[in-house]
Amino acid sequence: MPRVLHTAQALVDVVVEVPALPGRGGNVNATREARYAGGAVNILVAAARAGAEAVHGGAIGTGPNAELIRAALSREGIGMSDAPVPDLDTGTCIVLVEPAAERTFITTYGAERRVSAGSFARLAPRPGDLVCISGYSLFEPTRDALLDFLETLPEDVPVVLDPGAPFAGFPRALQDRVLARTSVWTSNASEARDLTGLDEVQDAPPAIRRRIRSGGAVVVRDGAKGCVVFHHGRGTWIPGFPQRPVDTNGAGDTHTGVLLAERALGADWESAATRANAAAAIKVTRRGPATAPTRSQVDAFLS
Repeated sequence: MPRVLHTAQALVDVVVEVPALPGRGGNVNATREARYAGGAVNILVAAARAGAEAVHGGAIGTGPNAELIRAALSREGIGMSDAPVPDLDTGTCIVLVEPAAERTFITTYGAERRVSAGSFARLAPRPGDLVCISGYSLFEPTRDALLDFLETLPEDVPVVLDPGAPFAGFPRALQDRVLARTSVWTSNASEARDLTGLDEVQDAPPAIRRRIRSGGAVVVRDGAKGCVVFHHGRGTWIPGFPQRPVDTNGAGDTHTGVLLAERALGADWESAATRANAAAAIKVTRRGPATAPTRSQVDAFLS
């Protein structure tokens, strides 16, 4: 069975719930604070709980943050291909969550940025494995290592791009270099609009499809409404399952992890997207980023 492999940064999310964001120079009293393993961990946990074999190929440091991440990965049976980075802890992402579940992020750098093409290569992708990359890895100092690794991958190893908000702002030459090796694009509607300049959600996937590899697929999420799946020249709207959200942090990651796990398990794109929509709907009712449901919980939800 193909595996889900992730090259992106595993971070500790410091989630702080606030009644509202403070103005510049102002103050706000938090209502809740918690620490979770996050970043690439979210997608890997979702994939593992959906039944796929998952492996993290990024760097993890040494220290309390790194131990929190290792513990979270180990609990789910997720492999780690690289050795610990000595004498440097993993960084954090401060996540401010407002009552409507909107999130604001502040990210620090740590051991997760100590990567090389060689360290990524320890993932040892096999034919059919799904290699996930993040647009957030295309900043220095991780960019060149990731690009070098991508260009060594065999043709039969598909690359899955989660572009994140920054991707549309990168130079066209960098975008093209990444998209030329991308077999699957998975993003939210805002990220798709930013790249294409098209306002309607259903118009963006064909435009993105023309920029990625031949035979690839494009999945664009539109929150609780559902997602568009575009492949083989056809787009299909997969309806969502609206819920009252508690925390949307990690919902997109849950969707991506389950989507890829289902593909690894042999599902078609439309069936995979239906289960991914259900998993994301369950996740937004739970606090914390890496809180994807198990396979049986998705089964019960859909039944």
